[in-house]
Amino acid sequence: MSSIYQISKPIRLGNEVYDILLKKLMSLEIQPGERIGVDGLARELGVSQTPIREALSQLEAQGLVVKIHLSGYRAASQMTRKQFDNLCELRLLIEPPAAAKAAVLMSPEEFQGIAGLAAHMCDSKPDDAQSAYNAFAQEDARFHAAIAKASQNDLLHDIITQQRVHLHLFRLRFYARVTQDAIVEHARILEAFAQRDAEAAAAAMRIHIENAHARFKTVFEG
Repeated sequence: MSSIYQISKPIRLGNEVYDILLKKLMSLEIQPGERIGVDGLARELGVSQTPIREALSQLEAQGLVVKIHLSGYRAASQMTRKQFDNLCELRLLIEPPAAAKAAVLMSPEEFQGIAGLAAHMCDSKPDDAQSAYNAFAQEDARFHAAIAKASQNDLLHDIITQQRVHLHLFRLRFYARVTQDAIVEHARILEAFAQRDAEAAAAAMRIHIENAHARFKTVFEG
């Protein structure tokens, strides 16, 4: 049976394989904990094992797949309600203060970079809804990482990026409304940055995180 995923060869082969596997993981077509067979994917996509392994290594670095010794790859487990709540609590402890510091310390170039990321999230229009959702999750991660970096606290930046918060949150469910809500909330954070208002930046970030928690917690309340 032919695959519904079409690969255009050869220029962007590696990127396309990564995008396809990301879509399968984020849409839960590949279920949490499910074994990922390199041979089967290579046959399905009509490519060699090399781009499959390269894509899986990239996804492993993002925490979306796990490499098991002598067993290959498996999709990462879905976060539990306790992990989800703990993650929100951690974010509320570190990201609003980071936003406050960033509002005061960021350079004009850093502000333009963060504003550019926010604008790209508004303008990006991939071909299908799931691809758009995946792209937004990645851009959202870059947005928050850039704010943490602008706070000039390297440890805080490392914590935020290593938690891979946004990919795991967006993997909980496909919820198109979340992108529209987040864009509005990002605009409020940017407005505070433009005014170099530390208090407003912290408040806007706190509201954004609390709203994200409210949007996604319904996954656990079914």
